[in-house]
Formats: sequence, C-alpha cells, structure tokens
Amino acid sequence: MTQAIQAIRGMNDILPDEAPLWERFEDTVRSWLKSYGYRNLRMPIVEPTPLFRRAIGEATDIVEKEMYSFVDELNGEHLTLRPEGTASCVRAVVQHNLLYGGPQRLWYGGPMFRHERPQKGRYRQFHQIGVEALGLAGPDIDAEHLLMCARLWDDLGISGIRLHLNSLGSLDERHRHRQALVAYLEAHRDALDEDSRRRLVTNPLRVLDSKNPAMQGLIEGAPRLLDHLGDASLAHFDAVQVVLRDAGIPYRIDPRLVRGLDYYNLTVSEWVTDRLGAQGTVCGGGRYDGLVELIGGKPAPACGFAMGVERLIALMRDAGAADAGEPLDVYLVHQGTAADRFAFTVAEQLRSHGLSVLLHAGGGSFKSQMKRADSSGAAVAVIVGDDEAAAREASVKALREERPQVRAALDTLPATVNDILYDERND
Repeated sequence: MTQAIQAIRGMNDILPDEAPLWERFEDTVRSWLKSYGYRNLRMPIVEPTPLFRRAIGEATDIVEKEMYSFVDELNGEHLTLRPEGTASCVRAVVQHNLLYGGPQRLWYGGPMFRHERPQKGRYRQFHQIGVEALGLAGPDIDAEHLLMCARLWDDLGISGIRLHLNSLGSLDERHRHRQALVAYLEAHRDALDEDSRRRLVTNPLRVLDSKNPAMQGLIEGAPRLLDHLGDASLAHFDAVQVVLRDAGIPYRIDPRLVRGLDYYNLTVSEWVTDRLGAQGTVCGGGRYDGLVELIGGKPAPACGFAMGVERLIALMRDAGAADAGEPLDVYLVHQGTAADRFAFTVAEQLRSHGLSVLLHAGGGSFKSQMKRADSSGAAVAVIVGDDEAAAREASVKALREERPQVRAALDTLPATVNDILYDERND
C-alpha cells in the first residue's frame, strides 16, 4: 500500500470543524478595521529576497536562519516566501506611489513563513493580520494603534493580555547606546553565551532580547536605551503614554524590549499573555520611520503592528469561544426520478431567500436520509417525493422540536421554513 503523503511539519491544515472560529475572528477583525478607517492591501506571498535582507536586517535571526529562500530556475531570481508583512506592504506602497495622495492607513492578512522549530503557537506557516499607517509622524498614530489593539481584545472576548512598551529613539541615540552596550558586554564577555557573542559583533542590541535564563542578570545590568534618549524622543514617548493613561489602558515600560527587526525606531510595543506557554507574544509592532526610504521611496514616517492569528484564536478558545459555525437551516431529502430533479429547484428557491441548504446526495431510502438530516444539525428537513414534485410542493418537518409536518407550495415554502426557524431560535 502506498504511504499517505503528510503535510509539511509546522504547516497545518485548518479543518472544517475549526474553520468557523477562524471565520468569526476574521469577520470581527474586518469590522474592527473598518471602524478605524483602514483599507485592505493584498500583497504576493513570494517576494524578492533582497527586500527582506534590506528591510529586516542581515544580522537578524529571520534573515540568517528562518527564511524560506530559493532561486527561480527560469530566470535566476532570488525569491523568498514572505516571513513578515511590513516590508511587503511598504514595497507595494513605494512601487505604486500610494503616498502621492497623502497618508495611508492600510491592513493586510494571510500566511507568513519562517523555518523554525514547530511548537505550540509557533509554526512554519502561520497567519498574521498587519496594520500599517504611512505618512503620519506624530505620536497620535502610535497611540491609536495601541487603543485599536485594546478594543480588539475586547471585541474578541479575550482578557489577560498585557501591554509592554519601550522607545528605541533615533538612529543617533541608538548609536550612542550601542557604544555603551558593546563596552559593557565586552567587559562581561566570559558570561555571554555563544549566540550572544555572535550578536555582539553583528547586532549587539539583540543580546538584550536573549531568552537564556543564565543571561538575565547580565541583561538587567546593561546600559538602558531610555537613558540615552534626547528631548524629542522622550517627548514623543511621553505623548503616547498620555493617551494610554487617558484611555485607562495599563502598560509596563520594558527597557529591554527591542523587537526582532532592525527597521524600528521610537515607540515599540508587545502585547503578551501567560496563557500560551513560552509563546506569550500575541501582537507586536512600532514605528519604522526609515523603512520607506530604505526600500527606495521618498522619506516618510510610518508605524504599524502585526498579530498572530493562531495565538489569538487559541486565546478565544481558552475564553470559551466555540468552534461551531452558524447552524444549517435545511437538509433536503428526496427520492424518486421526478423528485430528484425537482429537488434542485427547491434547493435554489430556498437559497434565493437566504436559507442555507444541504441537498442530499448519494441516494438512499427516506429513512436513511432522515437519519442524515437529523445528524447534520439542520433545524428543518424539507422532503420531496414524486407526489410533491408533481404538485410542485414540498413537505416540511421540524427536526429540533415537536410540531406537525406540513406541506407547502414552492412559492410559499421559504416563508414556511422561516416561520419554523424563527419559532425554534426564539424559544
């Protein structure tokens, strides 16, 4: 027997019983984004590899170890399955000159790809919703993004998500901090693990993001970037916090929060939870004012964030959200040559009036079909035999409550079904 082919490790199927909760999440997100005036942008899954090397940073874990990159054999192009969405979004904005018409508030969603060790909440194909505001320099847009997130957690019915906040300042301020940080780490080189020694040369700020427990004491004593910020950066950071305090959103300033991508400056944030084990970050982002120019556009400020869909759906389940979708309205039972043909007309008539209909397929007796109807979860069985087909009528039987079976003409059938549905769902 031929061995069955399995999905790639870390790239998961979303099965029909799971999909309704995903659909509920997506519907909620679309409504939430519309309420803030953000418009949808859809980018390719495959992008030129240089886009991510330039935007994310050569010395980041994503570029060094995690990207799915390959060479197109037809034309020799170096291509990559997108590991994140911000660089792709900015590339599209620059390519299509979207900022010519003024600031842009955009959002996107879909799969991202990183070659990581699969574990709960961390997959090789994962899904993100990203939100980006381009052309807006003030702290008000940073604050709006944080208020947006707080509202979404409430809309999704999840709690226990905490906000961590930091400022990375300007490029000059980060250079001054980098000098102090390198001097500090060099003085404690013997205490650094192998990964941190490598980062000390390539990207010392990322040492602060180490999760090695043995490194935490050393990291706590490292020079803080906040202590190197000038008046303008501090004023920007303070203005963001004022809005958060006015809105009653609690937060914690985390001077070790640096994010894993090189393009950030000024405000950075993460929303974290204790309910997902080691993968506690469900949303993160910040300001990236230099990225538009880095990718080839005219200098423009920008700010954004992205959230992990799988992790948020796990939190929805943890909060009691059910996977079940909308109940099926009608299971259509039919038997007989004329009935089998007429059943299609009946099904389309019901669907034209907004009802969901599962038309039985595969034959079988009325008894076996009624068992299928009952197990389908439908509220109503519509039954068509040759007698009903000749009269252009159908019988209607409630499946979830005791009431007499009735017969209705084709043109009144939708109203008859809706009356039963209304009674059942409003008892």
